[in-house]
Amino acid sequence: MATMKLIDLSQPLFDGCPNCPVHPPVKIDVVSRHVNDGSESWHMEQLSFTSHTGSHVDAPLHKLSGGRSIDAFPLEEWTGPARIVDLRGIARNTPITSAMLASRLPEDIAGQWILLATGFGDKRAKSQEWLHEPPFLAADGAQWLVNRNARGVGIDHFSIGDGQTHAILLAKPVLIVEELHFPAVAFSLTLPLEFMALPVNLRAHSGAPCRPVLLVPEEAPHNKGPH
Repeated sequence: MATMKLIDLSQPLFDGCPNCPVHPPVKIDVVSRHVNDGSESWHMEQLSFTSHTGSHVDAPLHKLSGGRSIDAFPLEEWTGPARIVDLRGIARNTPITSAMLASRLPEDIAGQWILLATGFGDKRAKSQEWLHEPPFLAADGAQWLVNRNARGVGIDHFSIGDGQTHAILLAKPVLIVEELHFPAVAFSLTLPLEFMALPVNLRAHSGAPCRPVLLVPEEAPHNKGPH
């Protein structure tokens, strides 16, 4: 029976880590430290950041007044077959258009997650380029995904695009996962593969941190016993 290997597509969260520059800075404080080995010795952190920080998902409420929140979606909606669109080497500030998607994807992507790998996940830093000059999904690219009934779209940056792009996607909805990171092994995999970006169970929230992964089947060890 085949077993599954998990390929981690997440970005780490840590005190002062890079995030959207119009959001409050990420602040993580250690509020309790071990002082001895006694029964009352504990280690604990206090976290302060927006719900759209690090690897996270967007629900329609993020952009659309009255839109559904994270907890209105069954967990199954945050999973599904995925295709990685390799855009590494794309120039800063470049819109990802419908023509670019059409040249790299099959016509039938219904029910699939489309993951845009721009290479900016490797550039994550408090730099002018990463904070203010990333590639982004253009409005016509968003509409292309909507027209083909994609389940979701992800990108390796803190934002998929501008307000119009978000509105087009989330009105369908085509769900959004942002701040991915693609390890080198992800580009050698046979696609599509099963993808999961399960959000933290935050009631009535517009977004939530998640741990995005690809599930890769592994062959079970050969039985070395007698035939």
